[in-house]
Amino acid sequence: MPLQLNNFHIKLLAAIFMVIDHVGVVFFPNILAFRMVGRLSFPLFAWLLAQGEQHTRNVERYLLRLLVLGIVSQPLYVLALSGTALNILFTLMLGVAMLRLSRLFPEQRYGIWVASMIAAELLKFEYGAYGIVLIGLLSQFRSSYYWWGIWLGLHLFLAIASSEFGVFQLPAALVPIFLLLANQQKGPTMRWFYTFYPAHLLLIWAVARSQ
Repeated sequence: MPLQLNNFHIKLLAAIFMVIDHVGVVFFPNILAFRMVGRLSFPLFAWLLAQGEQHTRNVERYLLRLLVLGIVSQPLYVLALSGTALNILFTLMLGVAMLRLSRLFPEQRYGIWVASMIAAELLKFEYGAYGIVLIGLLSQFRSSYYWWGIWLGLHLFLAIASSEFGVFQLPAALVPIFLLLANQQKGPTMRWFYTFYPAHLLLIWAVARSQ
């Protein structure tokens, strides 16, 4: 029987890759491997976000939860990671709003995507326009030559256009391989999933401060 991943497994992978990334930022800044593994995290979060937006019964509560956790996490993000942008939860919140508006007004979908990309850049959300594009593309994930062509083309273009950010993000291009193994089943409930973000930042900051 081929390996299959439910949403619980993908959430665990996303969380593990994120912790590896942030541990690398704080404790092993000269070891690039930590950061490269960490590039796998955000696209998994983006795919999970798209699944959540599609199936949530209360999108307003979903948005509010992300907003509150984003506000709570911001000082920890600055303290633990020396972050200068608005943390990833704000990017995910904007992504949910974009996906829901696109669902309500499908004929204006691409205009909504562009407006969301501009907003992410102007408001200095983590990952900026790139993060919004990833959320949009992963909400449309299909194992087709067309989809893969756009996905790989995006990352190759970034690698050529921005030798620093683009090359750094290249490992993210591999993430849809995990999604090919997804069986679309929820698996065990992880009510702690989003609260894990501020909690792990607090722990990293506390450990770093104690050294």
